[in-house]
Amino acid sequence: MHNVIVNTDISKGKINKNIYGHFAEHLGRCIYEGIWVGEDSPIPNTKGIRNDVLQALKSIKVPVLRWPGGCFADEYHWKDGVGPREGRKRMVNTHWGGVVENNHFGTHEFMLLCELLECEPYICGNVGSGTVQEMSEWVEYMTFDGESPMANWRQENGREQPWKLKYFGVGNENWGCGGNMRPEYYADLYRRYQTYVRNYGDNKIYKIAGGANVDDYNWTEVLMKNAGWLMDGLSLHNYTIPGDFWLGKGSALDFEEGEWFITMKKALHMDELITKHSTIMDKYDPDQRVGMIIDEWGTWFDVEPGTNPGFLYQQNSIRDALVAGVHFNIFHNHADRVQMTNIAQTVNVLQAMILTEGEKMILTPTYHVFDMFKVHQDAEVLAVESTVGSYEMNGEALPQVTVSASRDAEGRVHVSLVNIDHAGEAEIRVDLRGLSSGNVRASGMILTADRLNAHNTFEQPNTVAPNAFEGATMEGARLSVKLPPMSVVTLDIH
Repeated sequence: MHNVIVNTDISKGKINKNIYGHFAEHLGRCIYEGIWVGEDSPIPNTKGIRNDVLQALKSIKVPVLRWPGGCFADEYHWKDGVGPREGRKRMVNTHWGGVVENNHFGTHEFMLLCELLECEPYICGNVGSGTVQEMSEWVEYMTFDGESPMANWRQENGREQPWKLKYFGVGNENWGCGGNMRPEYYADLYRRYQTYVRNYGDNKIYKIAGGANVDDYNWTEVLMKNAGWLMDGLSLHNYTIPGDFWLGKGSALDFEEGEWFITMKKALHMDELITKHSTIMDKYDPDQRVGMIIDEWGTWFDVEPGTNPGFLYQQNSIRDALVAGVHFNIFHNHADRVQMTNIAQTVNVLQAMILTEGEKMILTPTYHVFDMFKVHQDAEVLAVESTVGSYEMNGEALPQVTVSASRDAEGRVHVSLVNIDHAGEAEIRVDLRGLSSGNVRASGMILTADRLNAHNTFEQPNTVAPNAFEGATMEGARLSVKLPPMSVVTLDIH
């Protein structure tokens, strides 16, 4: 028996809705075909943006979208992607497959996408191969309301009023594909570049510095010490990879129980990473003004056989769904420091929400977790105490169940539970302390499957889909829950 106490009257702060953010890079079929099909496409679209993907993403209330990369950001020159499309420069996407990029999806198209999604744009600027002037002029182009060369050019290109832009990243992975820099060097560059990322009018930019790769705690130390007061957020990147990044990451579908266990272990490692990086940030920022921005996370497997290895296309199974649920429970419980996360990536790349094939589209198991968990956006995270049993394999033990809870603006309590055990069910007693007396009911949704690699295909798009959860019984303020193996559940207490 697993025991969980949810203190429904003790708030630990707010779950920033941006924890449910997304990331769309110019990589493989994410932008082109996945999001952008062009205005002349037979696929139904709104000014070139495909309608089915748009509606699916609106349904899960995407709060913020990061673009144009990723590694692509530090070779992207924004001026090539504005103006009449037929006149835009063509370029080679050297990072991702060596394909020709026609720049038809640029600043105007991205900002239109965000307007249609009703989400905040998060733009990543080019430090690796770009200039201070180029970055400064991009911000001016997007946000200046008045007479200036860039504002005039924006108007000539069809946008009279400036856009609102809150989130701006000063470079990406500058320890690697963004320039192979030392932290001391990048800290100095960040200080220089961010100076010219100006606030025009009433547009206030939240500046995000390029942070560490996984457990590079020295990077965080150097950045916070040398530039912490000049940033609003500091990024962190960590992917869940069961194998070896260079020698073989593992298959998205062809794997055994041992790989399942390793995947869950590596997903749970995110808690340690956040805790240790937060401790360093606390040293220089005890008031927690600087947000931790985990703007790349998710599973990374070997590409699907027969696909372009530079396109990072992988299938998405119930295993991916559990990885997402585990991460969200961790993010919720670190909501004091974690202010945004962006799963990699939105469509057709890595741990995608959506897969497309021509005019066809399917929703992945990961999409359904985002849908089930959207009730936590901007809710108050509740204090949770838990004593859970172990999920064991080959002498190693992991906590079998992860949990988080929140209370929304209407006072409804939501509890999310993830059973990572591939074979064992979990019986959980949940004490809901602090609930007002009266008739309290519990309903919920569950996502589960009957095999390790259950996934959705274009032929069978609903193999893994949410269903009403019948495994919860309520007695007073005590809830008894029975979770089947490998399952994600969100309960609505009302």
